[in-house]
Amino acid sequence: MSRHSRISPEDNEETTTLFAGKWLTLKKRGRWEFVERNSPGGAVIIVAVTPQDRVLFVEQYRMSIRSFTIEMPAGLVGDLEHAGDENFETAACRELIEETGYTCARVEHLHSGPSSAGMSTEMMHFVRALDLRKVGDGGGDESEDIVVHEVPRLEAGQWLRAKAAEGYSIDPKLFAGLWFLEHAPVD
Repeated sequence: MSRHSRISPEDNEETTTLFAGKWLTLKKRGRWEFVERNSPGGAVIIVAVTPQDRVLFVEQYRMSIRSFTIEMPAGLVGDLEHAGDENFETAACRELIEETGYTCARVEHLHSGPSSAGMSTEMMHFVRALDLRKVGDGGGDESEDIVVHEVPRLEAGQWLRAKAAEGYSIDPKLFAGLWFLEHAPVD
């Protein structure tokens, strides 16, 4: 039996709901506690580069860590009341415009995987937005206060290190997005 086909005894344990909120549900299976997203579509992270070869980053305050963060544009799939059957490609286009003020002609799927396999059932979908065009200011919806940063692609690493030195929290998933930018060929 291969290591990856083994089943933990806890897989057969009953799952108990400890708390259910609007966006998250805290559950327990055996001795393991974890969070489940109430919107089953997961989340999308958008790797976006302007026609001027600038990577789009967003800055916003994150209450859970009490810090300003630098991230790639991202959002939940199907989190709007009228978009319960939304797919991650559609969510990516919606979030890109909302957060950055850019639209794209298409998105290309790069990778999907767990956001934090030991803590959450949430799946993250990385996409690359292609053929960007500026259509607005961005900044998020009425519940968000997002600052858009357009950073020259070749200076992104240095810029991020400088932001970290200033005290910003840098989302580690952002570095995966930068890796995809350099190593995932565009179709």
